[in-house]
Amino acid sequence: MDAVPVPQQQIDQLQRLIDQSKAMVFFGGAGTSTESGLRDFRGENGAYGAPSPIPLATVYSHDFFYQHPDEFYRIYRQEIRCPTARPGPAHKKLAELERAGRLRAIVTQNTDNLHQDAGSRNVIELHGSAYRNYCTACGAEYDIGYMIDARGTPRCRLCGGVIRPDVVLYQEAPRPQVLEAARAAVAGADFLLVGGSSLVVYPAAGLLNDFTGAHLAIINRTPTRFDSRAELVIRGSIGQVLSRIEVHPCAMKP
Repeated sequence: MDAVPVPQQQIDQLQRLIDQSKAMVFFGGAGTSTESGLRDFRGENGAYGAPSPIPLATVYSHDFFYQHPDEFYRIYRQEIRCPTARPGPAHKKLAELERAGRLRAIVTQNTDNLHQDAGSRNVIELHGSAYRNYCTACGAEYDIGYMIDARGTPRCRLCGGVIRPDVVLYQEAPRPQVLEAARAAVAGADFLLVGGSSLVVYPAAGLLNDFTGAHLAIINRTPTRFDSRAELVIRGSIGQVLSRIEVHPCAMKP
């Protein structure tokens, strides 16, 4: 439960912004998935703040993966999505908004596939997906089940090469085509809803500079550096806020 309930006045304002939008886009981070039982990274109980012999920011780096794959996977498997995780209220509401024609696209920093599991179709994964994996030698593809079941460093059945998750590690940049798709989505939005993101990871957070639409709203438990630009700032859980929103189908065009 949130420490301070979100005022109904803010919910009503968010409802109006959604209902009036013709090109709504959602930009989300780890906070979108915490209600599914996953840890965020920089929150009060975030993964990066947990005691660890090796900081996770070091473990999840390009150099560490290629220099210490066994140690990378020993830690990575502990952080891979919990098999019992299911889409939370935010994922479900966003999928409902997309089906109703209210939401044009989701731009996510998450790699957990929960938006797709909830039924969303137009999902731009800035940092890739833990559910896609590939051999670094021959490019053969593997699912997450293979990664979880493998012992030590997962190896390719075809060539014996090291398999890696198709995620963006530290010291790496998002794929140009993915970043361009995200920029186009944000730039084309008339209403950008940001939720569950601290907006400190770049180049992802920099996408907000591409937004020139009329309305920006931010839902996050803690302040962000973009709050002063937003028309509406709600302090709270993205799932609890969106669960109070009603979905009204778009009127059919004549």
